[in-house]
Amino acid sequence: MAQNYAKLAFTDAVKALQEINGSRRTYARMEQFRHTDGLSEQEIVFITERDSFYLSSIGENGYPYIQHRGGPAGFIKVLDANTLGIVDFEGNKQYISVGNLQTHPQVALIMVDYPRQTRLKLYANARIVELKDDPTLFQQLDPADYPHRPERMILFEIQAYDWNCPQHITPRYTLSEIQAAFAPQQAYLEALEKEVLELRAAQKNQVNAPEGA
Repeated sequence: MAQNYAKLAFTDAVKALQEINGSRRTYARMEQFRHTDGLSEQEIVFITERDSFYLSSIGENGYPYIQHRGGPAGFIKVLDANTLGIVDFEGNKQYISVGNLQTHPQVALIMVDYPRQTRLKLYANARIVELKDDPTLFQQLDPADYPHRPERMILFEIQAYDWNCPQHITPRYTLSEIQAAFAPQQAYLEALEKEVLELRAAQKNQVNAPEGA
């Protein structure tokens, strides 16, 4: 069950720095009043539109590890208001993130919509589910039309989430987004090219026509 993000994120050291830098009073109110129990429709739509996210895990050595996870839009499934799930695709077989989850299930996720300069940050407890242990869940999570080799599934039990400041997010666009944006211009250019070819053909026919015809 999701809890107040500020209460989870603002440790004593964080609060001390807020106090020193003059922001503690504002964030103290956030801790007191801001609470959402589970994802709302806004977060669900945002998550299901994503084609990637960043996953931070903690290793046995105490160091965090950040990994980019990608797939087709919608590969992150919202199973309920407090649970996300993905199929873990075969990669380079280093298994750093998966190994970290064996000893530290606590993770952080950041999802970014670059064109809209929007990002969502989440704390979660991760749980690995082997493919053979839950075929029904696999059918629910697997992006069947996407070329991949599934190795396992990962569930994320959301502990807290919050929308992050949009500052300093450089807008970036996928190839499909660029193609969609320029589709009207492309159609216009193709129509012009066709018209030019037709005019040239008509002009050539006129020049080659016998006199008096």
